[in-house]
Amino acid sequence: MASELFNLAGKTAMVTGGTRGIGQAMAIGLAEAGADIILIQRASSSSTATKDAIEALGRRCHTFHCDMTDRAALAALVPAVTAAHRVDILVNVAGILKRMPAVDCPLDTYDDIMQTNLTATFQLCQAVGRYWLANGMRGKIVNTASLTTFIGSVNLVAYAMSKGGVGQLTKALSNEWAAKGINVNAVAPGWAFPPVSFYFCNGRVLC
Repeated sequence: MASELFNLAGKTAMVTGGTRGIGQAMAIGLAEAGADIILIQRASSSSTATKDAIEALGRRCHTFHCDMTDRAALAALVPAVTAAHRVDILVNVAGILKRMPAVDCPLDTYDDIMQTNLTATFQLCQAVGRYWLANGMRGKIVNTASLTTFIGSVNLVAYAMSKGGVGQLTKALSNEWAAKGINVNAVAPGWAFPPVSFYFCNGRVLC
């Protein structure tokens, strides 16, 4: 279905958080549309499920490892990627969520969430944007916001703050870079649950 809506043949998309869930679905969807994929995974992740699915579609998939909480590693990531591959699209999906009452949220937890969800997103947008501008290229960025960007939530104060920041970051970069050929947008998914299979037996739905 994705290939019927738009064609990304000849493009390469760099995707964070693509090991599972929404990020995995987005990486595979981009590959279905014709893009080659650069997956950014944590060094501790050995999963090849997304890579295997992308290559089964006949697309190329290259994996780089980076910890979103490591600012030095993030600073080195884009130069390393672009030294070997052209990047046309950046998709920021990596994120963490820790649910707890606001009065119980430790600053260490707050810092981890803000770094992973917001600061890392800014660092990668900045680095990829710098790469495009320096090389006279056009590009597209898709950030992952959330329903909490707009409505907040209960027991998710740091997460809601980080995703509110992603919304404003997206608007600011869009305003600054649109005239330079760089489109910056965000998607705001609702709650995502593991897929459930339903079976019908004697008129009853079983899952």
